[in-house]
Amino acid sequence: MFDGIASPIVELIYNITAPLLAIVGAAGTIYCVILGVKYARAEEPQDKEKAKGALKNAIIGFVLIFVLIFALGRLMPIMIGWTNQQAGQTIIPTK
Repeated sequence: MFDGIASPIVELIYNITAPLLAIVGAAGTIYCVILGVKYARAEEPQDKEKAKGALKNAIIGFVLIFVLIFALGRLMPIMIGWTNQQAGQTIIPTK
């Protein structure tokens, strides 16, 4: 019943996972370098602490994004199996 709708969505998710990791990795690296330079150039102690906190938060955020994208890739087959079981049909992603 939902095979025509679900299969393209599953295929899209499989196809964008790797490029999404590359984009997030590149953006994260550039942003962390910019924050690191800002931290190195800060002269006042409160500016250094502010830049240090921003850098720490950025690193935690990017690690969390990587973990969630990785988890999505690992959990996708489980979610497809559960959906197939519930709907009584077979969604076969092309990988």
